[in-house]
Amino acid sequence: MAITSVWIEEGCIVCNACEAECPDVFHVTDTTCTIRDGVRQDGVESENRDEKAELNSDLQTSLEDSIIAAAAGCPVEVIKYNKI
Repeated sequence: MAITSVWIEEGCIVCNACEAECPDVFHVTDTTCTIRDGVRQDGVESENRDEKAELNSDLQTSLEDSIIAAAAGCPVEVIKYNKI
């Protein structure tokens, strides 16, 4: 199994828990959290809420545990992901 995409739903409280857990994927700004451009196939940095762009295929498995841990540690449960 692998995580194909990850995104941030509305309601991020900018707490930095996700970036602390998985800095390769999450980037916390002053107002929200984004998915880093370097891990997305489309090369765009955003919440990935609308696009749900897939992760680069070589990273899908290697970052899976960290993404799941970041989602589990999110106090407002806004980190979502697709898994195949």
